[in-house]
Amino acid sequence: MANTQSANKAARQNLKRRARNRAVLSRMRTYVKRANTAIVAGDDDAAEAVRTAISELDRAAKKGVIHPNNAARRKSRLMQKFNAARAE
Repeated sequence: MANTQSANKAARQNLKRRARNRAVLSRMRTYVKRANTAIVAGDDDAAEAVRTAISELDRAAKKGVIHPNNAARRKSRLMQKFNAARAE
């Protein structure tokens, strides 16, 4: 347990930030999963799903939930899957 007033405040802030970060991370993972599913299934709306997933990755990176390079790597891999599926 925190001993000082400032440590108590930091602990409270960490709880709020953790909840907010988890929500952003969960939302991001959901949209990436939807995009991957659409790509594998060969859906017509796969392009829209990929676009939405990329937007969510950028949003998470902007908010500092994931590192910008992590977002770039995930976007690159997602686009590689999408382009490979389109080429088939």
